[in-house]
Amino acid sequence: MDDCIIIGAGPAGLTAAIYLARFHLAIRLFDCGSSRAAQIPCTRNHAGFPDGISGKELLGRMLAQAERHGAVREGAEVTGLERIENGFGVRVGTRALAARTVLLATGVVNHRPDMPAALHDAALARGLLRYCPICDGYEVTDKRIGVIGTGGHGMREAMFLRAYSADVTLIAPQAHALSAKEAGMLDAAGIARVEGPCGGHAIEGDRIALDTARGRMAFDSIYPALGSTIRSGLALQVGARADGNGCLEVDEHQRTSVSGLFAAGDVARGLDQISHAMGEAGVAATAIRNLLAGQRPLRR
Repeated sequence: MDDCIIIGAGPAGLTAAIYLARFHLAIRLFDCGSSRAAQIPCTRNHAGFPDGISGKELLGRMLAQAERHGAVREGAEVTGLERIENGFGVRVGTRALAARTVLLATGVVNHRPDMPAALHDAALARGLLRYCPICDGYEVTDKRIGVIGTGGHGMREAMFLRAYSADVTLIAPQAHALSAKEAGMLDAAGIARVEGPCGGHAIEGDRIALDTARGRMAFDSIYPALGSTIRSGLALQVGARADGNGCLEVDEHQRTSVSGLFAAGDVARGLDQISHAMGEAGVAATAIRNLLAGQRPLRR
């Protein structure tokens, strides 16, 4: 029986692996290869890298550090979780594993605009398509910015980006679903509102363009504000509490409502930021170590 199985190998999962391996615990890290961090072409928002670092390079460095201390990573997807005596049963394909504790660092999946995958990835790599205004709003200072979204979520993202540029347009994927108050706030901020449907995305020179009800429009960067799916299904299988969006409820030690089950990073309620996920993982790993301290013999 492992001391801890970590599910997810993004910044949270890898930070936890480093901590837990250095606590001399027997751990196993499962990576299905879909961390959102791996899609970041270059982040200049992460402390310690003044020239920026790609998400893949950051994850690679973190994995090398975890493995140096004995962490074991497996490239596989965990498909099931259940309570067993003294811990959890973890299903990976046809294999059944056991662990005293489990740390979920499974993150979320962004809802993408309706565009071919190859175009999406090319636009993302060039900074023409961006998902996190907290991370990279600075990079679009005084640029022409489009936001695809509507309702409160789209309005809030457009308002956030308005602090970086006076040229912000909120484009509805189909039709706007804004309250009078939300529309008034956008108007007062000088944010243009364009009805959908929108589509026909293409990279045109140094810009990304799309068709709208107002005709074809081009932007220096587009931010999809289409929401995301929280990957908390494994925790729900064992009865963990989540909010209406699927974010897991955790306490100040990153403990879920199920004893022995912890969560860190974007799967839990909080700020979707690498630094925040890493901090949560450090808290969770330390809590796991303290929980297991009485169950392991002292080193001799």
